[in-house]
Amino acid sequence: MPKMKSNSGAKKRFKRTGSGKLKRKKAYKRHILTKKSPKRKNQLGKSTLVHENDQKSIDKLLPYI
Repeated sequence: MPKMKSNSGAKKRFKRTGSGKLKRKKAYKRHILTKKSPKRKNQLGKSTLVHENDQKSIDKLLPYI
């Protein structure tokens, strides 16, 4: 039997926490940063957890991670 493959794009974007939840980076910090406040830019740099409604679909993309 062939091995199952993890989704390459998802592997680069998500990491597991110790409890098994998924960690992700926030969007909107790549460009057009002049109009964003320093507080907002600082908060966008931090990681957050994937919402529980999306967790199941991402789990299918990452069977081994």
